[in-house]
Amino acid sequence: MIQNIPARRVLVALLACAATTPALAATTLLVHGRLHTETSAGTVEDGSLLIVDGRIRAIGRDVKAPDGAEIIDLKGAPVTPALFGGIGDMGVVEVSGEHTTNDSSLHLGEMRPEFDPAPAFNPDSIPVEVARVEGVGFALLAPSAAEGHKGAPGSTLVAGLAEVVSLDGRGPRAPSALAVVLGGEAQGLSGDNRAASYMLLSQALEEARHPPAAGEPRLLTNAGRRVLSQVTRGTLPLLVGVDRASDIRAVLAFAAKEHVRIVIQGGAEAWRVADEVAAAKVAVVLNPLEDLPESFDQIGATLENAKRLASHGVAIAFTLKASAHEARKLRQAAGIAVAHGLPWDAALAAITRGPADVFAASDEFGSLTVGAKANLVVWTGDPLEVTSLVTAEWLDGTRRSLVTRQTLLRDRYAAKVKAHTAR
Repeated sequence: MIQNIPARRVLVALLACAATTPALAATTLLVHGRLHTETSAGTVEDGSLLIVDGRIRAIGRDVKAPDGAEIIDLKGAPVTPALFGGIGDMGVVEVSGEHTTNDSSLHLGEMRPEFDPAPAFNPDSIPVEVARVEGVGFALLAPSAAEGHKGAPGSTLVAGLAEVVSLDGRGPRAPSALAVVLGGEAQGLSGDNRAASYMLLSQALEEARHPPAAGEPRLLTNAGRRVLSQVTRGTLPLLVGVDRASDIRAVLAFAAKEHVRIVIQGGAEAWRVADEVAAAKVAVVLNPLEDLPESFDQIGATLENAKRLASHGVAIAFTLKASAHEARKLRQAAGIAVAHGLPWDAALAAITRGPADVFAASDEFGSLTVGAKANLVVWTGDPLEVTSLVTAEWLDGTRRSLVTRQTLLRDRYAAKVKAHTAR
């Protein structure tokens, strides 16, 4: 019991806890900013935002500063919700080419829907740090399906659970989707035939609904059936990687037949079936940079994909196919979507509110909402312009340092480079 512990040891323990816990600024008032709230309030020009004990307490044009508040004059600078970093290996890859730091896929050669990459997430990894100081506050950690190499087993078309990760040190939330691969990319994972993917997935869902009796053939473990039971009950959507228009139609038909919810990832040719996708009320998480086809599944790829889908009422969000090392480029990709016809507000929503809604994280991310934890970024200029920089950032209610290993190395050697004394 605590009364038997020397007071000095108790004090040391309390000080140690304090040293590892970020301190919250009691009260901060941001004034004269351009606040992109991503709520029904829209953009508040010359607005103020009050943060008290890490939560947003007021937003508007006439917010009074409480006694003792720190006041930061933004001089018209834009403020946005913390950005989405896309779908991929955020926090489970340090060096892509070094397998001991790469936990992005499971190579067991059998279907394991219960695979959860969360225990491998490293909030201190360099890609997480770099993405965070570039304005990224959350991402979707999703395992990838990959074929084996050098005789090793590969994945299956069911890659595993996907969950939103917070880039503030807390790590993953509860799973919000089950990642699967269909279309051309699934051929090597399903007997070299994309049609077999639907057969195998349908069989797995049926097994979850009606577990086999002892001695009967099975695809899944008990844990795998429990995960797929969430899919059959509609509480967990399938995140389906697919690009070709005909495959998207097949996926929509499959979802309707099996009575499961889906989110399309990729969708390079989704614009060709936009009416059908909209009618099914299915969201598409697309890569705004898909233009020239990388495969026969992407022959119809176009930089106007986002504009065409949005004009048909399809809910969209953005991701890149690259790894976590490229997450900071997603806002630039959103800007390119604007250059090809997507309204600016829709592009910002596709990297803030859109993915937060799709992946059930809108209680924390995606908007500037009174009462919510402060997850926001202050920019030097238009956040969709590649030349704009982050000047201040709050995540989980705490103002974050913008110092990284890269900035420390820059500061260490920049003066020597300029003085031609680096060698």
